[in-house]
Amino acid sequence: MWQALAEQISAEIQQDFHIEHKQQLATHSGNLLYQVRGGDQQFFVKLNHREVLDSFATEALTLNALSARHCIKCPQVVCSGQTLDKAFLVLEYLPLATDHPYGWQALGHQLAFLHQADDQAQYGFDWDNYLTATLQPNQWQSNWSTFYSEQRIGWILQLLAEQQQKFGDIDKIVERVRQRLHHHQPKPSLLHGEFWRGNVGFLGETPVIFDPASYFGDREADLAHAGLFNPLPESFLSAYQQINPLPEGFHDRKDLYNLYHLLHHAYMRGGRYSWQAQEMINQLLS
Repeated sequence: MWQALAEQISAEIQQDFHIEHKQQLATHSGNLLYQVRGGDQQFFVKLNHREVLDSFATEALTLNALSARHCIKCPQVVCSGQTLDKAFLVLEYLPLATDHPYGWQALGHQLAFLHQADDQAQYGFDWDNYLTATLQPNQWQSNWSTFYSEQRIGWILQLLAEQQQKFGDIDKIVERVRQRLHHHQPKPSLLHGEFWRGNVGFLGETPVIFDPASYFGDREADLAHAGLFNPLPESFLSAYQQINPLPEGFHDRKDLYNLYHLLHHAYMRGGRYSWQAQEMINQLLS
C-alpha cells in the first residue's frame, strides 16, 4: 500500500518520492493519520476503508474551493485516491500549533473576509459533502429557512430516527425551525461548516483551517459553532466583528444553528449530546 501511495505522490509532484519514515499521529476521528517523509519532502496522509473515498474526494474539492478565495490558509491538497484496500487523502504537512497570542485575531479577520468573498444568490453547494463521516446534503435552495430546516435539521433527525433515536415529530420540528427563520434571509456566505477549535491551527501566527464541511449558508452558523465546544477566545469574535459585524438577532438564532451540531454528535456518540439536543428541541417546541 505505501509503495502505491508513494507512486501516486510522485506522479502529482512530478518528482520521485520514496517514503523513508512514517509516523502515526493521534486522532479523535475514524481515520488513520500519518506524517510521511522522504528526503526534504513530507506530507500528511489520511487513511480509511475504500468506502470512504468519496468523503476524501469531496474534502479535497472543498479545501481547494476555500483556498481559491485567498482569504484564509488551508492545507494544500496533493492527491486523493485508493489502493487495493484503503482510501487516502494526501495533504501538505504543516507543523501546526494549537494556539498563538496574535493568531486568533488574524483568524477573526480572515474568516470575516471569507464570509464576504462571494456574491452567491443561493444556499447549498456544487456537491454534497461530509460532516466528519456523515453525508451532508447541499442541494441549491433560494430560501434559507427551507434549506436549513430541511437539509440540516430534517436530514439529521431522519438519520437519528433510523438509529431509533427519536426527538419528537420530525415534520413538526422542521416546521418550527422554518418558522423561526422565516423572516431571516441572510446573504449566502461560504462557510467552513464545522468551525471549532479542533479544526483550527497556527503556522506561526498564520491561522490554518482544515476538515471543512463547507456550503453557502448563513455566516452566523460558523460563529455559533465557534462558541459551542471549547469556545474560541473573545479576541477572535471581536476581530471578526471589526470587519463583518453580526446583525441583531444573532444570539437568538445561535442555539438554533448549534442544534444541528448537537444532533450530529447525538448521532455519532449519543449520551449527553442526545440529552442536550432533546432539551433544546423541547425549548424550541414550547
